[in-house]
Amino acid sequence: MADTIDPARADDAPLSTAKHRSAAVDSATSGMIGTPASGNADTLIGRTVTIRRPRAELYAYWRDFPKLTTFMENVERVEMLDDQRSHWVVKAPGGGTVEWTARITDEREGEYIAWASEEGAEVPNSGRVDFRDAQGDRGTIVTATILYDPPFGIIGKLVAKMFQREPAIQARRDLRRFKQLMETGEIATGARNRRLLEEGKN
Repeated sequence: MADTIDPARADDAPLSTAKHRSAAVDSATSGMIGTPASGNADTLIGRTVTIRRPRAELYAYWRDFPKLTTFMENVERVEMLDDQRSHWVVKAPGGGTVEWTARITDEREGEYIAWASEEGAEVPNSGRVDFRDAQGDRGTIVTATILYDPPFGIIGKLVAKMFQREPAIQARRDLRRFKQLMETGEIATGARNRRLLEEGKN
């Protein structure tokens, strides 16, 4: 029997580094998230953060997809095509952009949102964001699980990491920025981050 791994219970390490990588991907796509309409998505990452805000408030903010640009550094814009479909334009290494259209595949208000990119995506991807009450009245545990097919395979991942645009790196940053925004109403930006932002590297 194949080993199974529950991504929702994993720690903050990329799930693709798990000892049984294929088991992690199989577990995620068999019940937790779907698969993109095209490509060969085999890179799975998971990130978790605890935010001291009510679950319903966090879910509502995330579900308004155009608002995600307020804390997702590499997302240039999100255009709603209808209630279930959205078009994404995201920064890529070297000053370029990649685009895709995503469709919501499953959702439960206040609990989770799952999506998958449609045919023709430049970066095929799918995933799910879960919102769970933290114990001890500590707010909400937000877990993002993402499956994607990096452009140009391993070389593309290495280049993206060099430019700090690799999804595993960016997902961690984005969740931290989401936490700051929801808890304080703003995102702290140090001198170094401002310089990197001006240079287009952050």
